Amino acid sequence: MRLGRIAYINCYPVYGAIDRGIVTLNAELVTGTPSELNGLLAAAELDVSVVSTVEYARNASAYHLLPDLAISCDGPVRSVALFSHKPAEELDGATVLVSESSRTSVYLLELLCSDVWGVRPTLVEARTEPSDIDVLETLPHDAVLVIGDGALLLAARHLYEHHYDLGEQWKNWTGLPFVFAVWAARRAGGSTENPSRAAVKVVPVQQVHEALLASREWGLDHLDQLAAEAGVRTGIDPQQCMEYLSGLDYALSYSHLEGLTSFFRRLAAKGMVNDGSLSFLSVA
Repeated sequence: MRLGRIAYINCYPVYGAIDRGIVTLNAELVTGTPSELNGLLAAAELDVSVVSTVEYARNASAYHLLPDLAISCDGPVRSVALFSHKPAEELDGATVLVSESSRTSVYLLELLCSDVWGVRPTLVEARTEPSDIDVLETLPHDAVLVIGDGALLLAARHLYEHHYDLGEQWKNWTGLPFVFAVWAARRAGGSTENPSRAAVKVVPVQQVHEALLASREWGLDHLDQLAAEAGVRTGIDPQQCMEYLSGLDYALSYSHLEGLTSFFRRLAAKGMVNDGSLSFLSVA
């Protein structure tokens, strides 16, 4: 079994107990960016992984969702933000840098631009993470979409007059939580790219799911410890890390599912994804 995880600190509450050996995981951990993990799971190089919600929608027929496990917010998310020199309503035709690391955040930004702010900016994919200050200073742009730890770091620099938290913008628009990432397992026999890894047995996947839930329970009980560790690793103030981690939700309740399906419906209406119907791993 191979299990994917994102290197960002938002995954600390789910993997912290596994990293410390408090919860046993019978799988190999593979760390990558959201886009890297999306590709590895699609190619059946991973059996289970955290992936962006758009990756799930694009390949729903090949995946099962792991129940009650996600990275979401019900208001500000802090780590997915648009930093702009202009008000969002004035970005029509403007150049907006985006990261290749998270298609979900880019799609959410496109929905907000078209349906909330009424603008059509030109999105330009940055070859490196757009949170890199040195890179930003060399690239002409009016605004930049930054995700992950980089968004927390850039927010502290106050280099842009306008700062839009995309989780908060979605909540203001729809009144619903937003699910940025889910954990998915490949359906047995669902791969043509790597047949040797295709027939993943249900029981080992269930064991990985149980380990992730147990690790999450420990992580949520030890957020102060994880926030301190995150502060050392990123250089972000530990109190800010604590506020960030405690503001995220790692469940996948009915309200989260309502937000997720609302997102998928809006994308499908614009032809950006298929219907994104939800299929869950059996835990019986």
